[in-house]
Amino acid sequence: MAEERNSCVAAAISKSWQLKMALTKSYDVAVVGAGVFGAWTAWHLSKRGNRVLLLDAYGPAHARASSGGESRIIRMGYGGDELYTRWSQRSLVQWKELFTATCKPLFQETGVLWLAHRHGPREQLTVDTLQRCGVTFKILDHAQLVATYPQINTENVDFAIFEPHSGVLLARRAVAAVVDNAVRHGAEYRTAEIATERASAQGSVKTTTGEIISAEYFVFACGSWLGKIFPDVLASRIFPTRQEVFFFAPPPGDSSFSAPAMPTWLFQEDQVYGMPDIESRGFKIAFDHHGPIVDPDTQSRFASPEAAEQARDYVARRFPALRNSPIVESRVCQYENTSSGDFLVDRHPSRENVWLVGGGSGHGFKHGPAMGEHVADQILGELPVEPRFSLASKETSQRRAVY
Repeated sequence: MAEERNSCVAAAISKSWQLKMALTKSYDVAVVGAGVFGAWTAWHLSKRGNRVLLLDAYGPAHARASSGGESRIIRMGYGGDELYTRWSQRSLVQWKELFTATCKPLFQETGVLWLAHRHGPREQLTVDTLQRCGVTFKILDHAQLVATYPQINTENVDFAIFEPHSGVLLARRAVAAVVDNAVRHGAEYRTAEIATERASAQGSVKTTTGEIISAEYFVFACGSWLGKIFPDVLASRIFPTRQEVFFFAPPPGDSSFSAPAMPTWLFQEDQVYGMPDIESRGFKIAFDHHGPIVDPDTQSRFASPEAAEQARDYVARRFPALRNSPIVESRVCQYENTSSGDFLVDRHPSRENVWLVGGGSGHGFKHGPAMGEHVADQILGELPVEPRFSLASKETSQRRAVY
């Protein structure tokens, strides 16, 4: 009995000591937010030998996150915006390397087809930038489009750019793979919520369960929640908007809406994009124009009848074979837009060791690897600040410039 009591006492002391150590452990960098930006930041920092803690209140790429959901486009075309074209190139290399190393085939090379009513200035800028950056592409005229993609109604579409090596990232699982691999490289992951009243403390933050987390640097990559966590700095500079996505069932036995017959596609002027039927989930369609501003904690996650009807009308017009196809799945998420669509990477104005990272603005997912690399370089003092990503460049009214 004495030995049993001693064993119990020893176990209690050990548990108490472990808890104390957990509560007092210090890190080089604590990353708050395990979406695509936070996950890749933790990955790059841990690969460089830093002691990294990655936190998320709900889990990596959870259902309410801008990084959640099943699929995201990775494409190289950005008009004349060479910065983002080169980031996409760099990111695709890193995504592929990760998927090869982890044996997770989470990139599908569907190709990406840009459709435009005419060969205008923006289209020419895209062509020039793709050529300058060495991106493989080809140009299709109306007759070529009709012959190659008869399932698309190309009425009033005279010009297209096709990127054969771009495609789709399987988003939620891709972020989980990044987090898992970061942990293999020494990072720690924990599900925990930061108490917002202590979010910008100089040397530590406090979780809602009372844990104090100490670190030399803090990265807050919290997507649509950035404005709520730092209301004095970002409430008027991050614009979370409601975005609705729909999946249509292809006709039975019809493979023309699956890759390779159907690529990922974007209509320039219509501000509509979509993806082929991937993993039998359905033909995806979404509108890229910004929806109403919402609270990511309280907005309804049910698609509205009005948006569903809009999607049905568009599909019936542009993809006639899907006119009577049912919607088999829908999703409501959000963009977290900055005023221009440029990303946010900058120090907190009054906390030198706190970095604010976000503003994915609907196009950020593909850039996760390049963003993580960039943030790691910033924290470690290896890169000058990019003016386009600065807090000072973020205005309080939206003038979208990046698509």
